[in-house]
Amino acid sequence: MKTDKSKQLFQKAKHVIPGGVNSPVRAFRNVDGEPFFVNRAKGCRIEDVDGNELIDYVGTWGPAILGHAPECVTEAVTKAAAAGVSFGIPNPYEVEMAELIVDWVPSVEKVRMVNSGTEATMSAIRLARGFTGRDKVVKFVGCYHGHVDSLLVAAGSGALTHGKPDSAGVPAGFAAETITLPYNNLEMLREVFEKWGDEIAAVIVESYPANAGLIFPVEGFLRGLRELTSEYGSVFIFDEVMTGFRVAKGGVQELEGLIPDLTAMGKVIGGGLPVGAFGGKAEIMDYLAPDGPVYQAGTLSGNPLAMAAGLAQLREMERVDGYARLEQLGARLEQGVRALLAEKGLDYRFNRVGSMFCLFFTGEEIVDLDSVMTADKAAFRSFFTSMLEQGVYMAPSPYETGFISVAHGELEIDRTLEAMAASLANV
Repeated sequence: MKTDKSKQLFQKAKHVIPGGVNSPVRAFRNVDGEPFFVNRAKGCRIEDVDGNELIDYVGTWGPAILGHAPECVTEAVTKAAAAGVSFGIPNPYEVEMAELIVDWVPSVEKVRMVNSGTEATMSAIRLARGFTGRDKVVKFVGCYHGHVDSLLVAAGSGALTHGKPDSAGVPAGFAAETITLPYNNLEMLREVFEKWGDEIAAVIVESYPANAGLIFPVEGFLRGLRELTSEYGSVFIFDEVMTGFRVAKGGVQELEGLIPDLTAMGKVIGGGLPVGAFGGKAEIMDYLAPDGPVYQAGTLSGNPLAMAAGLAQLREMERVDGYARLEQLGARLEQGVRALLAEKGLDYRFNRVGSMFCLFFTGEEIVDLDSVMTADKAAFRSFFTSMLEQGVYMAPSPYETGFISVAHGELEIDRTLEAMAASLANV
């Protein structure tokens, strides 16, 4: 795989961009490598500046559910841009998008558009605090909700202690209002509510944690969160930035038959453009300005290009029965991966839901971040490098989720399995 042009670009980038990248995981440090630079992308394939073509399972970290540059999206963006790329005034697209979200997502009665998943979770937390008049928030280790100060928090020194900052630049006072618990531990959450229940504004959780690989809730965990938050009058926030409109039209809450109070969304609803949204019960959403006392604003919120792109993508998914197609492709990949692991006698874990998947290089049952961290990092690095050399691009970190798009086909899945067979033989 030629890398001369990418190497030159990376050297230039490091002089003018911190670390040479605009988001840390792109630096390839988890795989002891350097990033390649993309020149173009179409369908399920990307081409770098050196001319290497790769089958892509990152999909711009989730949004590319139809694949890269689908015609319906590029045409919608072109049409919208011809009328003006931004107004700072209400436009028809944002009303259409809001109506679609309310129609598709079971828990959402009203929705506010923002520009990123981080904005969505940050605003949902503020709204929950304003609605309840409380300050404390509970989150779970391994669940990432964007780079919000109060959510970049590691667990405290004991089971029932407040958190501590997980990043420089986060005041200790912010972290002090965040209680961080192990994922899938409902009993510990009960203890927290017994101690601080009347102070807890919200519990926020990734519906299926997908920023530490892909972790599934144990039986009764999500239902228990719903019951405890209802009992103590706290707001239950579902972070579906990754899973929303990806695993099903209505996200994980549709699959689980669960109704949270607020939901954070993003990625797929922007068709590849910057986007975020949060929505939920009308009585809570009406606490937002201009109707209520909780302030939230954004110059580019409801941007016509992002709204047009997202609407085109979602309508196309519905037209082509995209979720059924993604399940077929995901099942084909899963069946092949499990057969390979059995054939090679490897006790690795493979998690999948629809078009999202993760191969964990460990034999431990995956239930929380501690079990994820038992994975063999050296084995993953070897696997990643081998896959890349064979023309298959997986996320450059053992703690990320893979994404299949409608643009992938049986041919690409089978080619990926061939590359996996060769790569697993070397780990």
